[in-house]
Amino acid sequence: MSATTRLTWCLVSAFVVESLIFGISVLPAVLFWDWHMGWNVQPAWLRVVVLSMAFIPAYLIFTIALMTLSALSMRVLGWRTPKNAELPIRELSWPLLDWVRYMISIQLVKIFAGSLFRSTPVWTFYLRLNGAKLGRRVFVNSLGVTDHNLLDLGDDVVIGGDAHLSGHTVEHGVVKTAGVKLGRGVTVGVGSVVGIGVTAGDTCQIGALSLVPKGAVLDSGGTYVGIPVQKR
Repeated sequence: MSATTRLTWCLVSAFVVESLIFGISVLPAVLFWDWHMGWNVQPAWLRVVVLSMAFIPAYLIFTIALMTLSALSMRVLGWRTPKNAELPIRELSWPLLDWVRYMISIQLVKIFAGSLFRSTPVWTFYLRLNGAKLGRRVFVNSLGVTDHNLLDLGDDVVIGGDAHLSGHTVEHGVVKTAGVKLGRGVTVGVGSVVGIGVTAGDTCQIGALSLVPKGAVLDSGGTYVGIPVQKR
């Protein structure tokens, strides 16, 4: 199969799968809305108010269904970020295209549900269902966390707002991947960037607006700040 054919199949299959996910996710919200429309509320203006108030709970129903169905679909289809891989973009290999479809799914969930649920247990539930290995009381207050199946976060990990943490990078036309492991009680400061292949020991603290280069090993109990980070 040629690279062009593989790319075409990747895009078509992603479109079909995401259309199905969205269609099924919208269904309970539509049924909820339809239930409200059947109410015999008088006068007419009050009926309009009731229907307007039903919008937010209907949207919440949709987003929760979207997160759940999207994560389960990725599990069933096996679309994941391969670990410790080097994938030349020009070759358009199947592992690369599986990663592309996985990232499309993550991005769509971020757009429709991320702003509502980030830093909440609901967002943690989605990350875990989508492949991340998370301990207890993990809070992720950032939409810059991707490649969920390559993340291993211990108990009481906190990811600050706008922090970037992923399992991939692109170098000279090659997508490179590696897992990220943060031990118990690690805190990643606001706006920090954690590279691929990073390992941080228990209770390690990464300061705000810091850069942890790929492959770095941070000591347990250490405090790291700067670009690139240095131990204080």
